[in-house]
Amino acid sequence: MRADSQAEGVSLAIGNATREFFTRAFLIRSFEQSLLDLFAEGKIFGTVHTCIGQEFTGIAVAAHLQPADFIFSNHRCHGHYLARTGDVTGLMAEIMGRSTGVCSGRGGSQHICSGNFFSSGIQGGALPVAAGLALAQKQADRRSLVVAFIGDGTLGEGVLYETFNLVSKWTIPLAIVLENNRYSQSTSSSQTLAGDILRRAEAFEIPAHRGDTWHPEALAGLMGKVLGEVRDGRGPAFVCVDTYRLMAHSKGDDNRPDAERQHYWAIDPLTRFTAEHGEEAAQMLSAGQREVAGAIAAASAAPFTAVPAGSPTPAETPVWQRTAIEGRERVALRIYTALREHLESDSRAFLLGEDIEWPYGGAFKVTRDLSRLFPGRVRNTPVSEAAIVGVTAGLAMAGLRPVCEIMFGDFLPLAADQIVNHAAKFHWMYDGQVSAPMVIRTPMGGRRGYGPTHSQSLEKHFLGIPGIRVLAIHHRYDPCLVYRRLFATLDRPTLVLENKVLYGEPVSVQTAPGFWCEHTAGDFPTTRIRSSAKPDITIACYGGLLAEAEKALDRLFEDREIVAEIICPAEIYPLASGPIAESVRASGRLLVVEEGQLFCGFGAELLASIHETCGGEVRMRRHGARPHPIPASRPAEAETLPGAESIYRECVDLVTCG
Repeated sequence: MRADSQAEGVSLAIGNATREFFTRAFLIRSFEQSLLDLFAEGKIFGTVHTCIGQEFTGIAVAAHLQPADFIFSNHRCHGHYLARTGDVTGLMAEIMGRSTGVCSGRGGSQHICSGNFFSSGIQGGALPVAAGLALAQKQADRRSLVVAFIGDGTLGEGVLYETFNLVSKWTIPLAIVLENNRYSQSTSSSQTLAGDILRRAEAFEIPAHRGDTWHPEALAGLMGKVLGEVRDGRGPAFVCVDTYRLMAHSKGDDNRPDAERQHYWAIDPLTRFTAEHGEEAAQMLSAGQREVAGAIAAASAAPFTAVPAGSPTPAETPVWQRTAIEGRERVALRIYTALREHLESDSRAFLLGEDIEWPYGGAFKVTRDLSRLFPGRVRNTPVSEAAIVGVTAGLAMAGLRPVCEIMFGDFLPLAADQIVNHAAKFHWMYDGQVSAPMVIRTPMGGRRGYGPTHSQSLEKHFLGIPGIRVLAIHHRYDPCLVYRRLFATLDRPTLVLENKVLYGEPVSVQTAPGFWCEHTAGDFPTTRIRSSAKPDITIACYGGLLAEAEKALDRLFEDREIVAEIICPAEIYPLASGPIAESVRASGRLLVVEEGQLFCGFGAELLASIHETCGGEVRMRRHGARPHPIPASRPAEAETLPGAESIYRECVDLVTCG
């Protein structure tokens, strides 16, 4: 017999604990119903997802949480939040877009943060973040845990199973609570789910349990048992809570059968409680409505949230200083040194990635023996890019300073959701209450013959994302210094591009005769390679293309007496265009070289910026990869990617033609 059928005809015994559960449930329902009314009146923006009918899930969980525990919820988060905090006023103001909301109106209905409560509107996306938060608790030997709420629709998301695997292997104190309301928006789970729900967790050796919202006291008892086991260090747990959403998915249409909805309204615990305890139910409902009405009045009196107007970064005149580098250690060794110093000097440092432990030490041997030197803080992960980045974000939110390695930059799209919709947004979306100061390292670029899926330069897809930084290291400024400054000032998710051809190159300033290296001040300097003569053309590039541009610079002078000046920023987003603009004003010509595709790329943005800064008299051109995937054949790859020869030809054409 189904659990919901068993609820029919069962009397609700009322003890003090159960009475408190129902008091909270009536408050949540009053709150949710008011949201539907406010939306109909045009006082709520966007959408709203109510939990009417599902109230007891959050209540049962909250009854067994301690102050240091965390919750990561989803788009249907109001009941979870109110059960945990009771903060009707702050939540109402947030959903109404007011400055007095818990996130100052920035997050709205789906993106809530207060204390140790977080929610996200992306199905399943927060699970690896929650796992990272929980791992941080374990690393600190706390008895705190994290609860992650998901819906049955999340069972279709691959990142769920990446997280199952990781939390099971690492015995992470994460309780995953699935509210099974039988529908993904309007689609019945009978159309979308194969197999048994509990067996999904059991396949990863995660203890799986089942309860329902039609027996509130039993559900609370189950949650107490499960959370107690997680808190005692037994690892993750999974609870499927059978329930039913009595209202539409959001504020819109509801195409479920009328008979089905009527059945669940009839067995709804609040319906039954009202029938059996009418006067007490009326008092609870009235009290909840009064509290909600007060919250609405307070929110309505507050101003709407306001955000500062954006302004372009001024193109400041740079101050240059001569670059000096001691020794000629390889780029890979300088990165290793920086990571080792980070682990030695900061107990919060943590390294994650595929195959980074000894004896393999990473695909390019950058992490070599760090796992032996810092056991437990340098970890191999499964092949799960989304989970790797999500866990890294959770560790960062918990106060650690983690670094993750994505084995090849080509794999970054697998983790794009974790970067774009989670780590990059947390600080602003949650009104500065949390941040994710984390580093994502990855080798990028071709010239190794690795073929179409291991040779790309995909960084343009991550430029322009608010809240992140993108760096590209090279061999003319010590990568160890870049990383030192990054770790010392880390305040946001930062993607660091390490061109794979440069790993074996020595870090030095031995340029072509008659030219020298200098750099700007600041944390992430721009490097300039120049001579004493006025430049005929400016070459702007970054990362591994600096070596190719230098070869072209030498030949341009020897063969054509064309003086080129190279500008190579280490920070490509946000980009300080002042050093490039200064050079372009002197040369009157600009060639921007990038290894990726040109359309909507770094070069297009830079040319637009220079045009705005310097006017239309500058002759400018972009040069990048040919518009097809990168072949594995080395000669064909050389023809596809920009190199010294093609850069030389482009510069000659720009200088001599018109």
